[in-house]
Amino acid sequence: MSLPYEEPLIPRPPGPRRIPEPPRRGEPGGPPCAICTGKTTAAVWSDEHWTLHPPVGGSLPGAVWLASRVHVDSFSDLPEPLAADFGRVAARVERSLTLGDVARVHLYRWGDGGAHFHVWFLPRPLVWEDALPNVTNEELAAAAERVAAAMD
Repeated sequence: MSLPYEEPLIPRPPGPRRIPEPPRRGEPGGPPCAICTGKTTAAVWSDEHWTLHPPVGGSLPGAVWLASRVHVDSFSDLPEPLAADFGRVAARVERSLTLGDVARVHLYRWGDGGAHFHVWFLPRPLVWEDALPNVTNEELAAAAERVAAAMD
C-alpha cells in the first residue's frame, strides 16, 4: 500500500493550548447545538431514540453518523435504556454497511466539535479514504439512503 503523500513529512508545531478549552456547540457559552437546531444534514433514517445522517465532503460512500435525539454529551451521559439500545442500533448500521468492497466498518466518537452525542460509522474499503478522491455530496447522500433502507 502506498500513502497519498510525498516524503519527507514535516511536523507542524501545535498551536497554543487553551485551558479550559473553549465551549463547544451545545455547551453553555458556546454556539447553539447544530443537531438540536436542525443545522445538519437531514436524517435518512430515524426511530424514537436515534437519527442517522450522511456526511458532506467525503470520499467514503456509505459513511454515516448516528446521533441521539436527547441532547447529552457522551456515552456516560446516555440514559440507561438508550445506552443499552445503542448496541442494537450500532449493529444494524454495521450490518447495513455491507456495500460492495467494504472490508470492515469502523466506529468513531470524537466529541470535539459539538456536545451532542454522535458517532461515525466509516466503511473501510480495500483502499483507505486518504487515497481516494472525494465523491459528490449527492453520492454520499445516496449511499446513506441505501444504508437507511437496509435498516428497516
